[in-house]
Amino acid sequence: MNILKIWTVRAEGMMFRVFILLIGFGFSVSGGVTLIMYLNFLAAGLSFQDYFLFILGRVESYLLLTGIFLITISIYSPARKS
Repeated sequence: MNILKIWTVRAEGMMFRVFILLIGFGFSVSGGVTLIMYLNFLAAGLSFQDYFLFILGRVESYLLLTGIFLITISIYSPARKS
């Protein structure tokens, strides 16, 4: 009975980490696609400086950084000892 309890506690912790990994992956894909989409402004005549100033002011641009942070946390966070 004790082994089953330890296994369920580890499974719950692992499922939380997988959930955070999937959320981070979704955020990073959404942010990356948005940054690629905004690259079309360079073809419209904006300079690189204008492009970077534009993406720094957009909330969608920070999704890429948030997603990479969540993925890193979910992979490298230490497992809880029971």
